Amino acid sequence: MVLGSANMDLVVRQPRLPEPGETMFGSAFDTVPGGKGLNQAVAAARAGAAVAFVGSVGTDSYGDELLALLRREGIAADAVTRSAQPTGTAHIAVLDGGENAIVVVSGANAEAVLTDAARAAIAEAAFLVTQFERPQPLLLEAARLARAAGATVVLTPAPAAPPVHGLLELVDLLVPNAGEARALAGVDDTTEAAALLSRRAGRVIVTRGAEDALVAEHGAVVGSIASVPAHPVDTTAAGDTFVGVLVARLAAGESLADAGHAAATAAALSVERPGATAAMPSWSEIAARL
Repeated sequence: MVLGSANMDLVVRQPRLPEPGETMFGSAFDTVPGGKGLNQAVAAARAGAAVAFVGSVGTDSYGDELLALLRREGIAADAVTRSAQPTGTAHIAVLDGGENAIVVVSGANAEAVLTDAARAAIAEAAFLVTQFERPQPLLLEAARLARAAGATVVLTPAPAAPPVHGLLELVDLLVPNAGEARALAGVDDTTEAAALLSRRAGRVIVTRGAEDALVAEHGAVVGSIASVPAHPVDTTAAGDTFVGVLVARLAAGESLADAGHAAATAAALSVERPGATAAMPSWSEIAARL
């Protein structure tokens, strides 16, 4: 079960970030379903997992589109609520080199009530996957329920923010990128950050873009997950693809090494084409690259 954000991504391709006060021409514009939660749910479903999504969207056309996408992907959406707030949006600048800069307007994602349908979904889940694009008190309540039900709690701490008291201690698998890990741990070194965070969360995997991901447990870095070479076009949602596929393959009974290799492969495939959910590979594509 993914408890998370659902946004419509408004994507502009441009040569670089503008200076303050500068007007610049972009080369392309598109609207693409996104949000870290929805991205992770789609990635997991395409990698073969049975997925339920808990989120909130507006009653606007963007909300209609996001619900339609969930249903097309075979993701259970019974616990998605319709809010009086507009559907969340992410305003994404994709630079010609493939990197991106993102501004998120939360909208309906700021709803902080855990509904009865959400509670029922948590009770049935083997894994609870969440991120910081929903209110943290909501995440804390969900993590407590998941732990009580025997589910594995997975957290992507993005965008980086101080966690509410007790949240990290309920997390079985924490998956930050390097910047998020350093911010959470309050240190400048990524390896040190991974080790420190693993004293609080059960296991930590720090993704580092084109470099190998670090794996830490019990206060020490114990291994790595090898990166997979790629020719990047758009890195949007590469981390979400990694997390979704990682959890899907763990849920299928694979070892961390095998699940991690599949996740790194999926992330590499996703950056080689534009978009967020549009770029996420199917399991057959991942298997072929493997």
